[in-house]
Amino acid sequence: MSTLVQRTSAAFAGGCLGGLVNSFCVWIFGLLGITTSLGVQIAPAIAPAWLYPRIVWGGIWGILFLLPWKRGSVILRGLIFSLGPTAVQLLVVFPLKTQKGALGLSLGALTPLFVVIFNAVWGIATAWWVVRVVEK
Repeated sequence: MSTLVQRTSAAFAGGCLGGLVNSFCVWIFGLLGITTSLGVQIAPAIAPAWLYPRIVWGGIWGILFLLPWKRGSVILRGLIFSLGPTAVQLLVVFPLKTQKGALGLSLGALTPLFVVIFNAVWGIATAWWVVRVVEK
């Protein structure tokens, strides 16, 4: 198998792992009532129909980790790359796909902050995987 295929597969798998970790965080925050106690109506039930697309899209976004990057902070890399899915969630998915208003504000005033936090979790988990598997 070619190196490009291996690297792409590993980046996709890392993004899927990040999507799973992100989903678990979103679910646990909802389960514990953290989001709702802060006025944000994000408290999903963990179900295949909710989980599957999040993992697949996490993998697709994981391809960002194939971009050339200087060695350095794994956390910084994950945080920077997490801005892509964050922007799409806030500027496309919430207002256009789910009709939750600009930045998802109809879900609560702190929704954008939670989206940034949850996607940062995705970015850090994905970066952790990529530096251990793709760049070793």
